[in-house]
Amino acid sequence: MHNEWVRRNKWIFVAAPLALVAFMAICGEVVMHLWNWLLPMLFGWHQITFWQALGLLVLCRLLFGNLSHGSDRSRSRRRRDEQWEKMTPEEREKFRQNWSARCRGVGAPGTEPRESA
Repeated sequence: MHNEWVRRNKWIFVAAPLALVAFMAICGEVVMHLWNWLLPMLFGWHQITFWQALGLLVLCRLLFGNLSHGSDRSRSRRRRDEQWEKMTPEEREKFRQNWSARCRGVGAPGTEPRESA
């Protein structure tokens, strides 16, 4: 069954890498042109090459997370919701109080209460 699917869909194994390369090339070109159009004029920064633009995209991916439209976020949200459902009403109330204290700056380990201005 699996081998049959592979035989019928061989084109995917050629088209997917080509589509990925084309996508990267387009994104790199777009970033390079936007950077070279805006930043030298606005801030006096140097123009960048295509490879520097690709490097900038990789750096942004590493710093700001994935580009998969929040799938990791939805997974962690689902996990948090499951944990919440497993809590007893008393545990939920204790969690709310701890979270409220942290947001006010009270009770967080190693911190003093914040003074209001």
